Amino acid sequence: MTRRLIFALTGVVTAFWLLATGLGVLVMQDEFNEIFDSALKETAGRLTPLVVDHLYRLDDLGTPRQLDPVPLASADDYIFFQVRDASGKVLLHSHDITAKAFDAPLQRGFHDTREYRVYTAAAVSGTIFIQVADPRWHRREATVEGGMALLLPLLILLPASIFAIRFIVRRMVSPVDTLRQAIASKDSGNMAPIAETMLPRELQPIAHSVNRLLGRLRSALEAEREFTSNSAHELRTPIAGALAQTQRLIEDLPEGEPMQRARKVEASLGKLSRLTEKLLQLSRAEAGIGSTETTTDLLPALRAVIEDARRISTGPSRLALSIVAGATLERAVDADAFAIAIRNLVENALVHSPPGSPVNIRVASDGTIHITNQGPVASREELAAITRRFARGRTNAPGSGLGLPIVVKLVQQMNGTIEFLSPIPGKTEGFEVRVSL
Repeated sequence: MTRRLIFALTGVVTAFWLLATGLGVLVMQDEFNEIFDSALKETAGRLTPLVVDHLYRLDDLGTPRQLDPVPLASADDYIFFQVRDASGKVLLHSHDITAKAFDAPLQRGFHDTREYRVYTAAAVSGTIFIQVADPRWHRREATVEGGMALLLPLLILLPASIFAIRFIVRRMVSPVDTLRQAIASKDSGNMAPIAETMLPRELQPIAHSVNRLLGRLRSALEAEREFTSNSAHELRTPIAGALAQTQRLIEDLPEGEPMQRARKVEASLGKLSRLTEKLLQLSRAEAGIGSTETTTDLLPALRAVIEDARRISTGPSRLALSIVAGATLERAVDADAFAIAIRNLVENALVHSPPGSPVNIRVASDGTIHITNQGPVASREELAAITRRFARGRTNAPGSGLGLPIVVKLVQQMNGTIEFLSPIPGKTEGFEVRVSL
């Protein structure tokens, strides 16, 4: 919009300047013609008595004579004259013109020829005619030079006007850009109202409408998060109790069909417990817990998550943590949110890799965290789909399809980036996740 406005205003200014220049040239041409015509009449009036007196002193008028230069007809002037008798014969002429008669009738007044603008004056009862002329190209030259004098400043003023218009337009539309950036920054983690008082009066209704919409969205999201969080909290205790009772029931039951049913109930309760835990994590991620103003060393949290995963996993030796010497993870990130993200990535790697295969966690020198595991190669479509909620790839492993979406949400809040690669770079299979904070 700013670029189009600058071009439009510059084009309008240029068009008006050219129009004014054209009108000025027309006016100048009119005025120049009046001045030149007045000069021809004045010259003819002054030459008449001098020429008549000079003719009476001449004895022979048979051939045209050239009048000696006089102040009125110097070599630097553009005015020429001829003296002719009633038959049209040239009796006298100025020093800088030939004896060939002007192609103009012997009548008082102005007449235009192909080359000259001629003024004719009569003397001695209409027997002597004095014709004063100036070249038409001289008048055109004066008009062109005057027009160029008006047009040339445009070459300087046009670039200057572009910069001036650009500066003024950008300054005037800067509130629009401020409002645009403020609206663009709003997401589920930033629903703060836009400051209306800092905007021009014309934009305040827009900001007010956006704030009302943000208020309704904020209320809806808060209600959704509160419901998810409360539901998860309320479900955790009874599910844990039901799971414990089911496990005790399994211990008391003999082998047989009742035992198998009890184990199916245990598996369903375990799945429901994991889903509840993911929903609680999702509600916390939606609440925007990822970033903080204080810098925290995340390496102790990383080690604690790995140790915790080793205790609860079926194969503690599968997890291998390596930290490059000198690597640091001091970031303005909430340690709890970081732990949730790493725990989900490690659980995902353990569940979706072959039993007994290693899962490597490496912290590079720049702080990038690499988590790799073995497994079949995932297609591009599968890599794009796994970050959607409740979406799962080609696997029979247990899961809810919420782990990776939670991780992506938290990493975005931490102002970091996450990459999913398959196969592992330099290998023909496997899966790698790179997290850079």
